[in-house]
Amino acid sequence: MGYYIGLDGGSTYLKAALIGDGAVMDTMVKSTGIDNDGTARKLTEELCRRNQIRTSDIGYIMATGYSRKVLEIADDDISEITAHAYGVRLTAPKQYRPGMIIDIGGQDSKIIYLDSHYGVKNFSMNDKCAAGTGKFMEVIAQILETTIDQVGPLSLESKNPCDINSTCVVFAQSEVISLVARKYDRRDILSGMHASMARRIAKMMKKSEKGGDILMTGGGALNIGLHRAFEEELMRDVYVADWPQFNGAIGAALIASERRRAS
Repeated sequence: MGYYIGLDGGSTYLKAALIGDGAVMDTMVKSTGIDNDGTARKLTEELCRRNQIRTSDIGYIMATGYSRKVLEIADDDISEITAHAYGVRLTAPKQYRPGMIIDIGGQDSKIIYLDSHYGVKNFSMNDKCAAGTGKFMEVIAQILETTIDQVGPLSLESKNPCDINSTCVVFAQSEVISLVARKYDRRDILSGMHASMARRIAKMMKKSEKGGDILMTGGGALNIGLHRAFEEELMRDVYVADWPQFNGAIGAALIASERRRAS
């Protein structure tokens, strides 16, 4: 069996995926820290140890994400747009054919449009402002004295969602603080936050590129409240990838396997 690892060096977390025989075997994540390459080496060693294989058994390591150029343990690197497009070949539920990926990361959000062979047709990215990202959700969760894991479930209990209009994370934060001071229920604030995020990201979408199923990836896809908000905003089904947080790492590992076979 050939083993391959994909490393997705994000701004907050570094994700790793191990594949063998074209299937996902294991995934791991660690805080990026100040030593990106050191974190990548630790992840690689732990993945191998946990799966009882040697690091020398790894045929190829492919890096993607913000810090891909400094991950010296990798044999090569690939753009995160390409990695995410490849990843859905293994992460998309078998009965769906995604034509669009909504990726909600820690510091950016991306819309990636795919052709019938999962090639990248086009993409849009918001990397200038934290609004519509995982970091935004973390900030709001802290203000509302809850955890990021509870943000989604709590929002689904809302009876009267707040209207949050600010598109800038700084102004949105001030708006939320104002709502808290006025004694609004945090469940209604969270529901309004998700609706605001879905509206903002939906505006990035190109109307001419909306064919096929829609697949959510990234850590934001684990938020059931945000998932529901996208379905309501787009008025259609939105599906969540398997291993959504690791889609980029899985795509990088899949590319690694193809690169090795071609060499």
